[in-house]
Amino acid sequence: MPKLGMPPLRRKELIDAAILTIGERGTLDVTMTDIAGRAGVSSALAHHYFGAKDELLQATMRQLLADLTVEMQQALGRAASPRERISAIVNVNFSVGQFRPEVVAAWLAFYVEAQRSPPLRRLLRIYVRRLRSNLMSGLTPLVSRNQADIMSEGIAALIDGFYIRRALKDGLPNPRGAAAVIEHYVKACLSSQPA
Repeated sequence: MPKLGMPPLRRKELIDAAILTIGERGTLDVTMTDIAGRAGVSSALAHHYFGAKDELLQATMRQLLADLTVEMQQALGRAASPRERISAIVNVNFSVGQFRPEVVAAWLAFYVEAQRSPPLRRLLRIYVRRLRSNLMSGLTPLVSRNQADIMSEGIAALIDGFYIRRALKDGLPNPRGAAAVIEHYVKACLSSQPA
């Protein structure tokens, strides 16, 4: 008989192993055996908890989204002004938990796979909508709706660009540098607004 509370623990171990394995390979072209081996369990047990690899990959992307959401909600809860909300969003995307090489590689692999997988595409759309909504909540009190749309697209593109550079081991090597570039962009856009 399994120990009480083991299924959630095992599922989490397999998801963490999936992130690490995808991060190592830089692709979703991994097997349940690869992931199970990383988690220290049999592939049969991995199949028991997730059925198929696609289910594990979807659970992994949901976990990445959940981790980002928790961290984002905490940071936004501490923001005292619209401008601080924008900085909080930028800083969370480049936090220690989010900008780890394996997490960055997993996100990029999911971006690629979302082109072919409707469930992953749906999850990616959720991420994109949340990011835009969070950015707009900080931008619309500061600039026109049109300018907020433009700035939110620019900030999102810069975040994605730094993730791509991180995955390619190119560009700015540290998260603070990436966040500083985006903050510079935000400051330049805000200062160009008519008084």
